[in-house]
Amino acid sequence: MNRTLRHALLLAFAVSVSSAPAFAQKKAEPAAKADSATVATVNGKAIPNARANALVAGQAAQGQPDSPELRKAVREELIRREILTQESIKKGFDKKPEIQGQMDLARQQVLMAAYITDYVKGHPIGDEQIKAEYAVITAKLGNKEYKARHVLVETEDQAKAIITKLKKGEKFEDLAKESKDPGSKDRGGDLGWANPASFVPPFSSAMTKLEKGKFTEVPVKSDFGWHVIQLDDTRELKLPPMEEARAQIAQQLQQRLVQKHIEELRGKAKVE
Repeated sequence: MNRTLRHALLLAFAVSVSSAPAFAQKKAEPAAKADSATVATVNGKAIPNARANALVAGQAAQGQPDSPELRKAVREELIRREILTQESIKKGFDKKPEIQGQMDLARQQVLMAAYITDYVKGHPIGDEQIKAEYAVITAKLGNKEYKARHVLVETEDQAKAIITKLKKGEKFEDLAKESKDPGSKDRGGDLGWANPASFVPPFSSAMTKLEKGKFTEVPVKSDFGWHVIQLDDTRELKLPPMEEARAQIAQQLQQRLVQKHIEELRGKAKVE
């Protein structure tokens, strides 16, 4: 059997079982073959064609077309699985509590995925919803990006001391080494280009009021500590047109819709 195809098949199926399905709208998979048929018989036990169709459907979702080669690879994989399953049962693994728990979880995962897929299919995201969400996103992001750097410290007094040193002419890049932000301290406090919405409100509010090349002369407090911020530059924010962002927005809206539905179900459930 083609080893590359087998490896791809195993990997794709593992992902499809362990993960919830993507919420992006997809066309239905090719029509499955009759589930009543048998793929093969191993030591007297038949392997139903429904298992083969499930594996093929998983491959179709990954863009792999149904073909004789794929069907052959699926058959070989199912035979291998059946042999190993039978050997596992002979050793009594199916009776072990920890194994039974894992089997229950796997069954739940498949059922949950089926339910969510069906719910998404019945609640498609329309163009008006996408347009409205795009408008909200663009309004939130505004029309500018900012290139800033900061020093983050524990106390207000430490931040004031840094401001004093800056006023005396010390370089921001050198003082940034005192920062407790591991992501920027070794880059002179540089945070790169970002939109104000990327930062916590106190930070973005102070940053957007700065003139290019200036720093905050009053320490800025956030949940992370005390900041001294310097604005290096600004530029126009270029957002992708709605058509380019359509698929991503639709997926986000679907995820939000599913999450809301799960929360509603949780609220109705009787939990003791």
